[in-house]
Amino acid sequence: MFVKDFKKDFYDVILHQRVLILVSFDVDALCACKILQYLFQCDQVLYTIIPVTGKSELERAYIENSEGIKHVVLINCGGGVDLVELLQPEEPVKFYICDSHRPIDIHNIYNAVQIKLLIKQEELTDVPEYDVVFRDDESDDDSGNDSDTSERSGKRRRFDDEAIEKRREKRLWVENRNKVLFDYDKFTAFGTSASLIMFELAWKMSNDTNDLLWLGIIGVTDQFVHFRTPRDKYIEDVMALQSHVLRHNHRGENEENLLSVNCLRLVFDDELQLTLYRHWSLFESLCHSISTACKFKVWTLKGQKRLYEFLAEMGLPLTQCKQKYTAMDTNLKGSIKPLIQEHMTKYGNNVSTLEKALEIAKKQLVAVVNQVQTFLDMHQVISAGPFLYSFIQEGIGDVKYFSRPQCLTRLARFTLEAHCSVSRSKKAKSLPLVLGAPLDLEQGTILIIGIPPLELDDERKNFFGKAFEQAALNTSSRTLHDHFDSHMMEMKTEDRSKFFDALINLMQ
Repeated sequence: MFVKDFKKDFYDVILHQRVLILVSFDVDALCACKILQYLFQCDQVLYTIIPVTGKSELERAYIENSEGIKHVVLINCGGGVDLVELLQPEEPVKFYICDSHRPIDIHNIYNAVQIKLLIKQEELTDVPEYDVVFRDDESDDDSGNDSDTSERSGKRRRFDDEAIEKRREKRLWVENRNKVLFDYDKFTAFGTSASLIMFELAWKMSNDTNDLLWLGIIGVTDQFVHFRTPRDKYIEDVMALQSHVLRHNHRGENEENLLSVNCLRLVFDDELQLTLYRHWSLFESLCHSISTACKFKVWTLKGQKRLYEFLAEMGLPLTQCKQKYTAMDTNLKGSIKPLIQEHMTKYGNNVSTLEKALEIAKKQLVAVVNQVQTFLDMHQVISAGPFLYSFIQEGIGDVKYFSRPQCLTRLARFTLEAHCSVSRSKKAKSLPLVLGAPLDLEQGTILIIGIPPLELDDERKNFFGKAFEQAALNTSSRTLHDHFDSHMMEMKTEDRSKFFDALINLMQ
């Protein structure tokens, strides 16, 4: 059931209760969790936070932590499964789902007792009517078989005709239900980010701050840079956030002079879509950002030459471009940075941990570009007819990065754009891509992901969830559909060939 008033029907209900928070391992979910955590700390709400990566972990986390819990909040997880069927909770337990994954399971939408959806109802316009998917069936009436033998044959025939008609009606209803549910479930997509939902809750409670606003901005941006929402949706959400940025950061000239170096200030401005360029060199960022790398084809000597020419045309010396972006000649810049770092540690901001994470992110991006270059140089992006596919070979040094769903997703998108930039086929942009990577060598499993074609960028709908499920069913492949994103799955390596044969037949 949809919650209309998030404060009244959600926050006020759990305000004096003990709450279990189950949160997915994605940036948007973590930002939303931080916002909710802040609100709980303000009101001294008792809570337990458990991170989960898939459905099996979700089930295990609930079982292990549900004792005495009557209120459970799920962030970017749980919306796409029949939660009551999966977790088998006691009747008093209420689940509050804030999930950007689409579609939402139909049982969660129509469960008015235990499921509360913290989702904007107007976003879900294609939800089937209740009577189309649910029906109170009458038990089969077999009294005709037990009736007295003296009963007239005409009455028995009339009863049999009615039973046959009822069975026919039910069969037609079931067929229509299956078709409606298939149409409802066949595409996966994303709605408003969970962090934006939580920030708007904080705003309505007059508890919003610049820090919470920044978390909301990160969550919305994360969806866009990982190709989860179309540009129009991103702009819509950014425009909603712009008014909050202006409200929180509108200061007069006198106030501006009194600002502490520890004061967070947000400015609404256009930004270059270059990966980590503020924490890296401009040259490295240009080489490892999807749009520029594919535009210049930096994996080729000719492409690198074009990039050098581009920098020269802009009048940027190569030596400057290859040094860290934040490097400045002024003594002032050099003294402010350590001063801010020194004070930030007092307020819980662990700069050293952040810097380590940034270095790992850089290595990950280098691994992505190197793998894309390998795919193209070795002609490993292969057309299977209805889709393209490629697999990362076992034993490469960077394979550890690609066993992570988000990194594999980025590699898939990078590979698809790079392939389309060099392909002479006009059909390239109309083909989706299936990408596989080794997951567990001891268990003999691989991670498979499917992404839609570039020509569907404006919709950002993914049809691989149902296709993977059906292909695995048709071939009895040993697969695990445990991820919250249905276009990802794990599979036994030896089942790969028959699975792909079935997938090709299914999508032709």
